[in-house]
Amino acid sequence: MLQQKYKNEVLPALMEEFGFANVYEAPRIEKVIVNMGLGEAVQTPKIIESAVVELALITGQKAVVTRARRSIAGFKLRENMPIGAKVTLRGERMWEFLERLIFVAMPRVRDFKGVSDKAFDGHGNYSLGVREQIIFPEIDYDKVDSVRGMNITIVTTADEDDHARGLLRGIGMPFVRRETRGQPESVEAEAATTEA
Repeated sequence: MLQQKYKNEVLPALMEEFGFANVYEAPRIEKVIVNMGLGEAVQTPKIIESAVVELALITGQKAVVTRARRSIAGFKLRENMPIGAKVTLRGERMWEFLERLIFVAMPRVRDFKGVSDKAFDGHGNYSLGVREQIIFPEIDYDKVDSVRGMNITIVTTADEDDHARGLLRGIGMPFVRRETRGQPESVEAEAATTEA
């Protein structure tokens, strides 16, 4: 459904908005990386197993265990120790995951007001953090041993953040504009301060 929306609605809108000459210039989503960093796995290695199972439930694909690249004595971390789990989604699974994330999981967050429109890396890739894995309906709350967060990175073919922002807004990403500190939150707030 989301893939069809991209092809039928978002792609023509992006071409018109940014003046792309052909379809291949327009940005598209290449892959989605879901990563769970588990620092506490140093003390309790069993956490990795439950994280791998949860990521597989959420994404529909087997998770890969990530390992420490080097030893850090301060964290009691040795080289090659398991410290997380990640999944890289492409194609059909990627579109299904994005659809569930945007339209099912995110609205389940308490007091959800949207995600920042500034979390781009300068190369058209977007990252967002999820504080609890229990926002996904696939996770059975009674079977969760501890609440864990995850990072979700959406890798696009866009060269500029504006192009990627237009793409993600088009597929339904609930962006909310975050103002910098000291500036009014909205135009109404600015109008109210100039009138006073």
